[in-house]
Amino acid sequence: MEKNYYDILEISVDATETEIKSAFRRLARKWHPDVAGNTPDAVKRFKEINEAYEILSDKDKRHKYDVLRGILHNRAATQNKTTTQNKKTTPPPQDTANKKAGNNKQNDKTETKQEKKHSDDKNTFQDAWDNFIKSTKAHEKSNQTKYTAKKTNGTDIVSDITITMLESIEGTTRTINVLHTEPCSKCHGRKFANGAICPNCKGVGEISVHKKISVRIPENVKQGAKIRIAGEGNQGLNGGKNGDLYLIVKIDTETSPFKYDGLNILQTVPVEPYEAVLGSKIDIKTPDGNVSMKLMSGTMNGQKYRLANQGLEKNGKKGDMIVTISIEIPKNLSKEEVILYEKLKQLSNRNIREVIYGE
Repeated sequence: MEKNYYDILEISVDATETEIKSAFRRLARKWHPDVAGNTPDAVKRFKEINEAYEILSDKDKRHKYDVLRGILHNRAATQNKTTTQNKKTTPPPQDTANKKAGNNKQNDKTETKQEKKHSDDKNTFQDAWDNFIKSTKAHEKSNQTKYTAKKTNGTDIVSDITITMLESIEGTTRTINVLHTEPCSKCHGRKFANGAICPNCKGVGEISVHKKISVRIPENVKQGAKIRIAGEGNQGLNGGKNGDLYLIVKIDTETSPFKYDGLNILQTVPVEPYEAVLGSKIDIKTPDGNVSMKLMSGTMNGQKYRLANQGLEKNGKKGDMIVTISIEIPKNLSKEEVILYEKLKQLSNRNIREVIYGE
């Protein structure tokens, strides 16, 4: 047998469980690929140390190993020899010397037979041990995916999801891309494979994976609401439960042109001064597309228009769209426009502030 597990762990055959564990920890730290370098020699040495510890730390495996290698036989012989040497010896009586000499010859023959038997047993032990190692490795390989370490539940994932105001009222379905972790498919969360750091997960035991999930956002959801999707968090290890995915709802109120009042949609629409004075037809954006609205001449700033049945629909009822007019002066007027405003100034003799100042 090529490998001597006691020599590999640098301990005696009489080492205690504590000594075995201490030797393993010391050598594992010394020959870990992160410390000794991820070289073939270091990886081989680290693998041998783990293999030796796996056998010697298990009482049943160690006993079989000792029996098959003849260590128990040698240990018992050493103990018997020590016991015999410690006993006080006295010269045999003269009248029994010849008898003892005859017995010695008989003992020599017996010892020769025992040595031959021991040699045959040693070969038998060798074959049996080789078979034991092969069956152990085959069993471990067949159960490589059945890692029975302590169950660890997966952690939860918390993420934001931004929806429009309309989606928050009517509800929607979104497909989101979630980054979560799952056990490494090569080392099954054990961080090591074949006695070295797992090359797939780099010794972490987990890998990050993007997963697309279809999520239903309920209607009338509020800002900051938390939506739970069970089992879509990080995966558990060794049979542990998966974590959950929590989505924190963010409602986009900045970019949306709409605000809401029940089933009614509120919208503020800017118009040119001439459109308000002369009247015009303007396009109004609704959730279902654009519609044309007639702007009456002499429309005032802040004046409201109602577009019937252009609001939200729920339970057979449909709201309206309320349009608020905002008269705005363009920032970049052309030269011709400025000339026209100057002419308008000359033509106008009204004092619109007399209402508040009494002039």
